[in-house]
Amino acid sequence: MATLAPDQTQDLFITGLKDAHGVEHQALALIDRQLDRLTHYPEVADLLRRHRGETEGQIARIEEILDGFDAKPSALKDAALTLSGNLAALAHTVAPDEIIKNSFANHAFENFEIAAYTGLLALVDIGGFSRAKAALEQSLGEEQRTAQLILESIPAVTRKFLDLRAAGEKADR
Repeated sequence: MATLAPDQTQDLFITGLKDAHGVEHQALALIDRQLDRLTHYPEVADLLRRHRGETEGQIARIEEILDGFDAKPSALKDAALTLSGNLAALAHTVAPDEIIKNSFANHAFENFEIAAYTGLLALVDIGGFSRAKAALEQSLGEEQRTAQLILESIPAVTRKFLDLRAAGEKADR
């Protein structure tokens, strides 16, 4: 198996960190747009608020790791992914079952983040970037817990959606 030179591995790791930083900004945009619209699902709002705080911590941890390499986040990636997050959240606002679609999308997005942190942790091991390991493991654990909580909430959200619709109430958010 061919191996990359240490500086190439480090470059890949830094690129991955910048990508993860942008993805976390995308997550903030998705969360904020959903929080702006949630009215009937306080349990979902509570979960999103809690994870928003974790996401801010993840961003700070990534920035700290980047600082250790004298690297900065990519403003372009952050801006593009924030815009993408806003557009993705906007796409569901016209759906009559917005809350359900958002629940599915949130679960998928959390799994994307899990994959990103898993890849970064592989690079930590390959490149010997052990000083970043604990911070990335913390972020991975937060994403895994959130993904599991979202998955577990889908049946209750679906039942509540149906109950609200059956009562003639607006149930989409």
